[in-house]
Amino acid sequence: MLNAFTANELHDRILSWFAREARDLPWRRDSRPWPVMVSEFMLQQTPVSRVLPVFETWMERWPTPAALAAEPSGEAVRAWGRLGYPRRALRLHAAATAIVERHGGEVPADRDALLALPGVGDYTASAVASFAFGQAHPVLDTNVRRVFARAVEGKEFPANAVTAAERALAVDLMPSHDAHRWAAATMELGAVVCTARSPRCGICPVADLCRWNQTGRPAYDGPARRGQAWAGTDRQVRGRLMAVLREADGPVPKITLDAVWPDATQRERCLDSLLDDGLADLTADGLFTLPT
Repeated sequence: MLNAFTANELHDRILSWFAREARDLPWRRDSRPWPVMVSEFMLQQTPVSRVLPVFETWMERWPTPAALAAEPSGEAVRAWGRLGYPRRALRLHAAATAIVERHGGEVPADRDALLALPGVGDYTASAVASFAFGQAHPVLDTNVRRVFARAVEGKEFPANAVTAAERALAVDLMPSHDAHRWAAATMELGAVVCTARSPRCGICPVADLCRWNQTGRPAYDGPARRGQAWAGTDRQVRGRLMAVLREADGPVPKITLDAVWPDATQRERCLDSLLDDGLADLTADGLFTLPT
């Protein structure tokens, strides 16, 4: 564990760096609860560069939870475009509906109330409570976990899943003031400096305090890290099927979907999974469409 002096140094340097270098992002300029929540749903496993145009269009169309809840869930899926993992769009629509029904259309500030919303897990609840309401909660996304693993534990990468030890470390490292800024700053540091593949230690504000850097940046020797395979996977097939449904003006016949992938067994499995997930509907006359 870091001593108090080193922890304070980490706080001072990272927060000062963030004040100078933070990217100008729309959910930081407008940190009201709804934009923050939308951004957190979109940023899950998706880089900022891909999220920005979709976020801007989304917020213009649905500036409040009530605006989104008033439209069919299929419109949320259509607007999600190619961000990937389109079930996030359904969950965000469901969360908006619950916010309208349970909280008068206002995103709740209470973390437990956030956790009770559809599609909101521990990370998202903590992030919204921190960034939108200024509360003090550990916010452990991949970027923050990597910063802590390197700077404090001397490891290149954290474990595949969040551990109890990581949560305890995050609580111990949380400053007594500006905890929400600390969460944003450590996230930013991991996203743009302490990156997974090409860490920029030469410009890191805490390089001399970082245990991983101090020990010669030893290579990761833990369990195999999860990859992000795409080509030939069910994810790719589902993506192609969803693209047809999003771009269609109305319901499409199955023959149109059959044309997107040659392996009939895999294609049928993926189409069935889209129906099971609520991302596609089958009409009474045997056509396929986005959910209504």
